[in-house]
Amino acid sequence: MDLFNSFKDTIFLKADSDLNRQLAGLKEIREKLSDTREIDKDIKIHEYGIFGENQIEYELKNAHIGMYVLHDVTFEYDGNKAQIDYLIFTRGYFYLIECKNLIGNVTVDKSGQFFREYELDGKKIKEAIYSPYTQALRHQDMLKKVWTKSHSKLDNFIFGRFHEEDFFKPLVVLANPKGFLNTYYAPKDIKSSIIRADQLISYIKRDLDKMKSSELSSEKNTKKAAEIWLSRSVVDNRDVISKYVNQMSEDNNDELIEKNLREFRKEKSQKMNIPLYYIFTDDELNNLIKSKPKTLEELRSSGILSSVKVKYHGKEILDILNMEVKK
Repeated sequence: MDLFNSFKDTIFLKADSDLNRQLAGLKEIREKLSDTREIDKDIKIHEYGIFGENQIEYELKNAHIGMYVLHDVTFEYDGNKAQIDYLIFTRGYFYLIECKNLIGNVTVDKSGQFFREYELDGKKIKEAIYSPYTQALRHQDMLKKVWTKSHSKLDNFIFGRFHEEDFFKPLVVLANPKGFLNTYYAPKDIKSSIIRADQLISYIKRDLDKMKSSELSSEKNTKKAAEIWLSRSVVDNRDVISKYVNQMSEDNNDELIEKNLREFRKEKSQKMNIPLYYIFTDDELNNLIKSKPKTLEELRSSGILSSVKVKYHGKEILDILNMEVKK
């Protein structure tokens, strides 16, 4: 490695991440949902993801070996997309980083299968997980296809040997500081490509130390390579928030339906001088909102209301339910 190289900075050409926007949106919507169990899981996943990526960002910013970085970039080929956590460009090698912040200890067996072990409610759980190394290889293959389709002579000159033997070295980086990583029996290619976040910079430095000065690219060409890939990235239109927007709309509809049904019940009981529960009980009210029958036949077959209640109040109840459904 060139000891007299003055390029020691870590420069992020793209530093932002869509995870932060998605997390903020999820938290805002959560306050408006009646059932938060599913969105709470998505919020936790996003928080783990952000924590893991922040761990890697910290290591990169304190590397002092000279690199350009693209954070959270997406590439597209033939209708398929690949979202990549980090692309790292050094004067020696380029790296494709798949960040994982997995709860518990991670083991890779001799067949390359990933397992994680953790405790939940006092019980020890061991489960197989999808191989993040396989995912990294698929991302690498996507980048090769993008390159083959769109590279120019200038690009080839800038990249030189980088795309002959080591086309973006795939690395799986585990960001859980409390987790244990066991790759003792793992296949050689996986063992050499899965590391903890605090080992990332040492890994890159060892790569660079093996290289001669004449093998290193210039800072200018390293930056140019990063700029080329940034220009080829596409907008990632993943939107986990959207699936909760409809749920929020339904919740708002249900609140309005409940309000209208309660007002109808109050007015009807006063007009007929009968107790509220003669119209429908609170339990029957909740069941009506959940099932939302659309016809008198559906209302009768649902069994929510007695035949007498359906006879005297069914049509007006359906008018309220269906008015909001059609809205």
